[in-house]
Amino acid sequence: MKLSIFIFLHFLLIFFHVTFSVSQQYSSIFNFGDSLSDTGNLPLILNASTLPIGSLPYGMTFFGRPTGRFSNGRLIIDFLAGAFGFPFLPPFLARGKDFHQGANFAVSGATAIDIEFFQGRGLGDIARVNQSLSVQLRWFEELKPSLCNSTRSCKDYFSKSLFMIGEIGVNDYSTPLRARRSLKEVRSYVPKVIEAVSTVTERLIENGAVDLVVAGDPPLGCFGVFLTLYMSSKKEDYDPSTGCLNKLNDLTRYHNRMLRRLLEQFRTKYARLRFTYADYYDPVIRLARNPTRYGASIGIQIKTRSSSSLGWISRIQQWSFKSLLRRWRLI
Repeated sequence: MKLSIFIFLHFLLIFFHVTFSVSQQYSSIFNFGDSLSDTGNLPLILNASTLPIGSLPYGMTFFGRPTGRFSNGRLIIDFLAGAFGFPFLPPFLARGKDFHQGANFAVSGATAIDIEFFQGRGLGDIARVNQSLSVQLRWFEELKPSLCNSTRSCKDYFSKSLFMIGEIGVNDYSTPLRARRSLKEVRSYVPKVIEAVSTVTERLIENGAVDLVVAGDPPLGCFGVFLTLYMSSKKEDYDPSTGCLNKLNDLTRYHNRMLRRLLEQFRTKYARLRFTYADYYDPVIRLARNPTRYGASIGIQIKTRSSSSLGWISRIQQWSFKSLLRRWRLI
């Protein structure tokens, strides 16, 4: 069974590397983000039966049933929890769960910027998930009294926790891009996305966070949906080594540069804390350049308008479920 690169991007992080040590002892993990790390919040918000993730093949290779994950099996956050000896992080909206070892606030489709921003720009019909980073932060603060009961106990508890922030921002950019807004407009959203990440990160620090992993975005120009939507007859619009769209990957690199700059500012401001940048961009580029090395049957191949009866086509990454599960284990 094959997957398009758009779905494949939700499984791509076989190269995921962070610089903190797995030998570090944590008491809990708290995760914020979107579909790359949502372990089941979205189906608890919307009717699961109406969602693609509500049926097989989602969940088929590990759980044997759909779990609300955009994966045939486990996600990066699942493997990370296992590496530290924790059970799978329960989605926050799964009431009645024990959250003392962590909680997952990520929601598939979530944006960093509040949804009112998109509604005010006529994008409300596309940005339909109203669980932005600020909403996820509010959930965290609602949960906090059940985990600790004083300023001192909370500082101690959260100083031993690992906080995962992102990937977040892809939906902030894909929303206007799908509406065919200008790249200049979409690029203007980047500082607002970074500001949202900054606000949430500082609030977590105020609550006692010491170890924080902040993830960059994967390359939008390699997403199948945008390779189709922004298909061009000009070869120079594509990176010849990957087949990805240059202008959209430039947008992602701009986002990631600003995010790295933010983390450098945090490292100066909070010298005793530990900030780790998780790179979700370079692994995809390496895969696109050398797909067979990582188990993919073909790479991204772009054909422009020609005499072929196929016309404009975009042959996108194909990936088997067996390969996905095998590569995820490498984490």
